[in-house]
Amino acid sequence: QVQLVESGGGLVQPGGSLRLSCAVSGSIFSMHDMGWYRQAPGKQRELVAAITYDGRTNYADSLEGRFTISRDNAKNTVYLQMNTLQPEDTAVYYCNANLVPEYGEINSPDEYWGQGTQVTVSS
Repeated sequence: QVQLVESGGGLVQPGGSLRLSCAVSGSIFSMHDMGWYRQAPGKQRELVAAITYDGRTNYADSLEGRFTISRDNAKNTVYLQMNTLQPEDTAVYYCNANLVPEYGEINSPDEYWGQGTQVTVSS
């Protein structure tokens, strides 16, 4: 069974930084794109950043420059470095992974989600 376990959320003052991590475990045949989404109260879930297996990245327009996504393929882990955090960044952050589980369809990756980690930016 595949699991995504996030860590690194918490309370931070405006202008501060946090680093989120998401480790994927279980019986995995191959990893594909990974990413981070967030959902603020009363709003829809939105893409924060995504990264391909070979390291190509994509960011929400408003976040590029403050947030950096990276991954360690050997550890099946994706990271999100968040700098200069602002109150509007307050949200639950969700890890997303596209992968082929063991015995899955090689050409049809499945999508998995983490349980979410709360990030609160407040003085």
